[in-house]
Amino acid sequence: MKKKESQKAQILRHLQIGRKITTLTAFSKFGCLRLGAVIYKLRRKEGYDIQDEMFKTRNKKRVKRYWMIKDKDNGKDSQRKSD
Repeated sequence: MKKKESQKAQILRHLQIGRKITTLTAFSKFGCLRLGAVIYKLRRKEGYDIQDEMFKTRNKKRVKRYWMIKDKDNGKDSQRKSD
């Protein structure tokens, strides 16, 4: 029996391939209701460099969007912060 990938792992993979994510995307693609908690774990406990910004939707709702910066030198994702 194949083990299902965790929501955290799915969200991390989504960010690592260069995609942005919002709470609506996290819920619709991965069934995740607490994206902020997942981002917190990835940033604070695992050291990933995840950026964010607030933006307004077409109907004036404020939403936070998260992404990871691609490393300009070698084209790879900036996964973990260097010490």
